[in-house]
Amino acid sequence: MLIFRCNGDLIVDLTSLIGGPLINLIILLVSIIVLDRTSHVAITNAVKISEITGFDETSMGFILMAITTSLPELSVSILSALLGEIGILVGNVLGSNVVDVCFIIGLVVLFVGLKHSKNTNIVPSMAKRELASLYFGLFVASIIPASLIYLAHVSQLIGSALLTVFAVYLYHASRVTFPRKEMTIGGLLEEKKLGQYYLLTSAGAFGVIVSSFFLVDSACHIAETMGISKTLLGATIIAFGTSLPELAISLKAVNKERSAIALGNIVGSCFTNITLILGVGLLICPLTVNMVVFSELVTFSLIANLFLWYFLTIGRVSLREGAILLFIYGLFLATILA
Repeated sequence: MLIFRCNGDLIVDLTSLIGGPLINLIILLVSIIVLDRTSHVAITNAVKISEITGFDETSMGFILMAITTSLPELSVSILSALLGEIGILVGNVLGSNVVDVCFIIGLVVLFVGLKHSKNTNIVPSMAKRELASLYFGLFVASIIPASLIYLAHVSQLIGSALLTVFAVYLYHASRVTFPRKEMTIGGLLEEKKLGQYYLLTSAGAFGVIVSSFFLVDSACHIAETMGISKTLLGATIIAFGTSLPELAISLKAVNKERSAIALGNIVGSCFTNITLILGVGLLICPLTVNMVVFSELVTFSLIANLFLWYFLTIGRVSLREGAILLFIYGLFLATILA
């Protein structure tokens, strides 16, 4: 049965009317597809908004694109917290970070390698301010999970602190001004469509929220039927499903030779996952979360971030580095599935 629960109270019983495990599997697959499509709508129009308002590529990726592409994780976080599914909540946040850094960047590098066999390095020349944003994002995405393991048990107070970190960074980032390009006639016409782009972005975001709702619940019941740990489910299937927007944007960005957007999006998503997404989940959830049980996920998240930090320091993420990241992701899957 597909049962929606909030703190143990029965809310809705859907699949008792239409079927069992097969129906949940179909709902899960359809939800992932709808999630991908609606995220694409939201992201495409968010890009148009950012181009009109004049963000540089790394900042656009780190701030606007990262927040937009993290809508699936945010929706899953809120719904998991309301349903009391702590394993899915934390597993999705940490698992998504490993997927973003290891699988997506590794896949992006392979894509570049197939398209440009000579130069596969996706790290562009960046200003110090742009690199500083990436380093800061990786630092926060690394130090916070490690600190939560040290604290062992976290609750709503920690959630508030994480949201404060996110809000403070967003405030400082919003104060940075970016020079706008000289407007052409076409640009002026595009600026007049800002209202339309905002509307389509909102519509896409709404679709993300609805599809995430069905994704979480159907995944929970598949886990129960098959005896799969919900933490495992959150760190694998759901983490991959909610990372589809990051994958789509990163591939499109490097295809257009705008890898700064891809890197900014990935690192920004990791930062957003740890601060905004986990913070919202902990704030909503009335339970105290024992983070020690997620030590394995935290360890792999730290390893992934440290490797990417090193690759950015040497200014190179090419086929060799991509292969290393994909190997880490394979090791991650083998370890948590064992």
